Amino acid sequence: MSQLVAIVGRPNVGKSTLFNRLTQSRQAIVDDTAGTTRDRQYGKVDWNGREFSIVDTGGWVVNSEDIFESEINKQVHLAIEQADEILFVVDAMNGVTDLDDHVAEILRKSRKPVILVANKVDSNEWLYNVPEFYKLGLGEPYPVSGINGYGTGDLLDEVIAKLPERSDEEEDLDDIPKFAIVGRPNAGKSSLINAFIGEDRHIVTDIAGTTRDSIYTRYDKFGFDFYLVDTAGIRKKNKVNEDIEYYSVIRSIRAIEASDVCILMIDATRGIESQDVSIYSLIQRNRKGLVVVVNKWDLVEDKSTTAIKHFEDAIRNRLAPFTDFPIIFSSAITKQRIFKIIETAIDVYKNRKRTVPTSQLNTVMQEAIAAYPPPSNKGKFIKIKYITQLRGAQVPSFIFFCNLPQWVKEPYRRYLENKIRENWDFTGTPINVFMREK
Repeated sequence: MSQLVAIVGRPNVGKSTLFNRLTQSRQAIVDDTAGTTRDRQYGKVDWNGREFSIVDTGGWVVNSEDIFESEINKQVHLAIEQADEILFVVDAMNGVTDLDDHVAEILRKSRKPVILVANKVDSNEWLYNVPEFYKLGLGEPYPVSGINGYGTGDLLDEVIAKLPERSDEEEDLDDIPKFAIVGRPNAGKSSLINAFIGEDRHIVTDIAGTTRDSIYTRYDKFGFDFYLVDTAGIRKKNKVNEDIEYYSVIRSIRAIEASDVCILMIDATRGIESQDVSIYSLIQRNRKGLVVVVNKWDLVEDKSTTAIKHFEDAIRNRLAPFTDFPIIFSSAITKQRIFKIIETAIDVYKNRKRTVPTSQLNTVMQEAIAAYPPPSNKGKFIKIKYITQLRGAQVPSFIFFCNLPQWVKEPYRRYLENKIRENWDFTGTPINVFMREK
């Protein structure tokens, strides 16, 4: 199961700066204005061989005239509910505030592992303020600086120590393909699983967000054997009042990380929207296989070849530059092409496991390199001498040994990837191209 860490705290304590530091990115917008972060940011953290997802929420606000107050508060509640571990960020420069007390009270009731992070310890003088945070009753505060990275190594060690280890049951799942059904709310994910297994095992309602928490459904009919990963659970109607976009993405994180191939559901009556692109970005970030399913095709009036081509072009344009993935037009209600979805997902899974003989790889790719060699840099020429595929990698990975790997730019890497795809079937799966010095 995926492991999710949420960053929470009042506004302007440096949560986004810390998020950028831990993910080694500049995803989150950083500004001195309190409340700059109103949406969620998702990233991956890799520390000493352990990887986990992290979510940056909006700042906690009470009794504010800000029209975003209720939404920010909801996001914090949802992050607390869904996360495996929580980083509670406070400001070492300002000390404990009433808002900190308010958040701490909620976190103490959450019964989730909480790490208290005293941020903005940008110099040693601020260390003297850190002991004050013991009064929050959440254990030892960890002094860090999101700006210069001070203390983040010790913090990550503690995060890893508190994250749950993979269970034996999860290890046993590794040998069987796992397909995740993901998509925005009400796109027909649970209906599709019910159509696959031939029974209403998963609750299906018109309430967007009825489903939560990743579960596995074993499918072993008609010669197939794999797990379907869905996010399932029962909620009463009056309980479904949370931030729907947040829930769809937070659940998708868990389902995507638990899978080998993702089946991305798109509602044919609405077309591809920004939320579909957000979920697709999560699939790409996690380097998973992809099958796009345009569901509810039975409700579309124009089913001509021209309409299908227009729909396919629109999807590939929105999801570019990765366009080598299958698109299936289906209906979970009428069961139109649902077995085609399974067959295609299995093909993509096999493509992820495909290995190319080294001799064949060198013969074909050296011809492609000779036809279009890497551009020279400052009068020096890049010579690619040998190519091999990395065995045992989760994603097909190819290593090109050359004399000047640092001068091979991204456009030429894409050229090499495209040539690999032209000669071998890697449809639906990402490819890694590494340049190494010979």
